[in-house]
Amino acid sequence: MSFPLSISTPGRICLFGEHQDYLGLPVIAAAISQRIRITAEPTTRPEVRLFLPDIDAEERFSLATLPLTYRQDRDYFRSAVNILLREGFRFSTGIQGEIRGEIPINAGTSSSSALLITWLAILTQFADNPQTLAPEKLAELAYAAEVLEFGEPGGMMDHYATAVGGVIYLESVPKIHLESFQPQLGAFVLGDSRQPKDTIGVLKHVKFGMLRAMEKIKQHDPAFLLTTYPLEAADEYRSILTPDEMALLKGNLSDRDVLREALAMFKTGTVDHQRLGALLTIHQTSLRNAKRVSTSKIDRMIDEALKAGAYGGKINGSGGGGCMFAYAPEKPEAVAQAIERAGGKAYIIRVDQGVSVLPQPLPVED
Repeated sequence: MSFPLSISTPGRICLFGEHQDYLGLPVIAAAISQRIRITAEPTTRPEVRLFLPDIDAEERFSLATLPLTYRQDRDYFRSAVNILLREGFRFSTGIQGEIRGEIPINAGTSSSSALLITWLAILTQFADNPQTLAPEKLAELAYAAEVLEFGEPGGMMDHYATAVGGVIYLESVPKIHLESFQPQLGAFVLGDSRQPKDTIGVLKHVKFGMLRAMEKIKQHDPAFLLTTYPLEAADEYRSILTPDEMALLKGNLSDRDVLREALAMFKTGTVDHQRLGALLTIHQTSLRNAKRVSTSKIDRMIDEALKAGAYGGKINGSGGGGCMFAYAPEKPEAVAQAIERAGGKAYIIRVDQGVSVLPQPLPVED
C-alpha cells in the first residue's frame, strides 16, 4: 500500500424512524455525500499528531504508554486506540495526518460517528498487525468508542449508516438486524438551520413522555405492543393519557407505519419518488405537532423547500435545531436557493457509499 493513506466516511440523514429506536422500533437512514476524510502516514515516533485545519486545531498525544488516559469527555481519538487494544491490535509506531470534512458539525448529521469510523479505519491499517475490517465491524467498534466507553445514550444507527453506506434498515430489538439497499434516488437538499440542537430538552419531552405513556398503557393493558397496535385504535387510551401523551402515542404509531411503507418500497427496488417525499412530510408533521422537536425556522425552511419543488422534507436528528432535508430530485438548485432565503445553509447531496479508501494520485515522473 502506498502512503499517505486517505480514508473517507459519509455523514448521514435519518429518513424514517426519528425518536423510535429507544422505543424498540426500527429506523431507516441514508449515507450522504457530505464526508469527512483523514489522510495519514506512519511515523517512527510513537505519537499521534493530527491537524484539523477546518477548525484550526491539532490533536497530539503519545502512544508510548498504553492504554491511554482520557483528557476530556468524548475523547474519541484516544478511545478508539483503547478499544482496538482490547481487540488485540498493537501500536509501537505513530501516525501523522490531516482531517478535513464537509459534514455540518453538531447538526444531527453524524459528524462524530463518521470521524470515528474513519479514524478506526486508519488505525487498523497502521497497527503493528494491520487488518482491513468490514464496515459492520468498524460500526460496532465506533459504537463502543463513542457510546459505551463514555456511558453516553444512543443507538447504533449513526455508526452503521456511515460505515455501511447506501440506505440501511436497522432493528435493535430483540437483537441487531441490518439490511442495506442501493435504491435509485435523486438529489436531496440538506439545510443547516445553524440553530444549536437542544437534545436534552427534546428528550425530556419526547422520550420520557412516551415512556410514561407506555407505562400507563401497560398497567391498563399488559398485552399492549407498540409494534402491532393499530393507529386507528389509539383513542381507546384517551381516558388514561394526558393530551401530550396521547399525541406522542399517535405520533409514534404513525411514524412506525410510515417507515414500514417506505421499507416495502425499498425492498421491491422500485421507488415512487412522489410518495417517498409525501412520507417524509407525514413524518415531519408528527415530529412537529406530536413530538414538538421542530423549530419555527426549520418549519419555514421546509415550507419554502416544498414551494420550490421538493417532493417532501423533514427535520433531521434529535431536533430542537440542527438540520432539515428535502427530497428534490427535479429542482435541487431551486430548493437549495429557497432554503438559503429562509436563513439556512444549503447543501445538495446524494445517497453515497460508506467508508472508503480513496485512490492516491500517481507519482509524477521526471
